[in-house]
Amino acid sequence: MHEHKVKVRFCETDLLGHVNNNNFFVYMEDSRIAFFDDLNLVGNEWNFILASTKCDFIKQVYFNQTLLIQSHVVKIGNSSFHFEQDLYEQESGDLVAKGMSVIVQFDFNTQVSTPLTDDMKQELASHQLAAQ
Repeated sequence: MHEHKVKVRFCETDLLGHVNNNNFFVYMEDSRIAFFDDLNLVGNEWNFILASTKCDFIKQVYFNQTLLIQSHVVKIGNSSFHFEQDLYEQESGDLVAKGMSVIVQFDFNTQVSTPLTDDMKQELASHQLAAQ
């Protein structure tokens, strides 16, 4: 399980006073980048693309709250992996959103997906949850 914290800024709220739904995707992206960095999956050149993403909004979030994003790998394929992210309001522990994404290793020169290395797969597997 990978964890990342985000503090909600005032500019991320809308006229209704809660976080605008678009910002949840920014929070998940911020957490994904930290995940890639912490696992050393990228070097000097970025080699991943986001092929698909979705977010289920469960509770409203407001300015100055801190979100704890817990991320884990769900499935590892040949050149891609499925990534799940649960966003919790840190103080209450309430689940506020659930995200899912498909991430593909990609060669920007040839414009095609490329296989994950065995080392990458092993590192990703270390962040899969055990079967429940």
